[in-house]
Amino acid sequence: MRVLVIDPDDRTAEPLVCRLVRNGHQVRRARTGRAGLMAWEQAEVVLLELELPDLDGLEMCAEIRARGNTPLITFTSRDSELDRVLSLRSGADDCLVKPYGFRELIARMNAVTRRVATGGGPAGVSCGALRLDPGAREAWLAEQPLELTRKEFDILLLLASVPETVISRRDLIAAVWADDWAISTRTVDTHVSALRAKLGEGWITTVRGVGYRLEDASRTTSLPGRAGPGERGGRPDPLAGMAG
Repeated sequence: MRVLVIDPDDRTAEPLVCRLVRNGHQVRRARTGRAGLMAWEQAEVVLLELELPDLDGLEMCAEIRARGNTPLITFTSRDSELDRVLSLRSGADDCLVKPYGFRELIARMNAVTRRVATGGGPAGVSCGALRLDPGAREAWLAEQPLELTRKEFDILLLLASVPETVISRRDLIAAVWADDWAISTRTVDTHVSALRAKLGEGWITTVRGVGYRLEDASRTTSLPGRAGPGERGGRPDPLAGMAG
């Protein structure tokens, strides 16, 4: 296969490239995210290190997935469930935690290429009437598009990936702001407040002193464009409840 390795670290990239070549693959290496974006379309498999010097690795996943279905495997040095979830939801077909076994990598490369060849791929995320497409970075509520900023989308994607689960503010900072600990919890609260205004009441619940969780508010509330009982076009029906 034609393999593109996007990794700035010579200590991990050079041995990987050598072993892939010895196994019969044609390998090209990119040391930066921008160089990777220039080269990925010629590859049959992309191996992407998430920690890049110039671009956010998760945003690169989304960019590549929005432009094609080339099999994409990411590497992360942090054994964090959130890292793996965000990687997969951003468009990666698989995610490996360093250190990993070379034979496992080859097996996963073969698996993702088979999956793509048969029409499979990363699935979207949904919670009730809320749907997100990680590859296109688009979201809909009751089939109505949501206009979200980049950070709002990332926060909502993480919450929707594990609905009914409380995500702490610190975990949101680590996942969405890439461990930029200069970001305050107030910044997270501001973005969540903006999300609430766009989603409506009931979707995001605050767990005092901890963080937030996403709930399916469409089970208990009328959504925009849907008429509730005794309503016509979202307005009270004066004839509702009267005998015919």
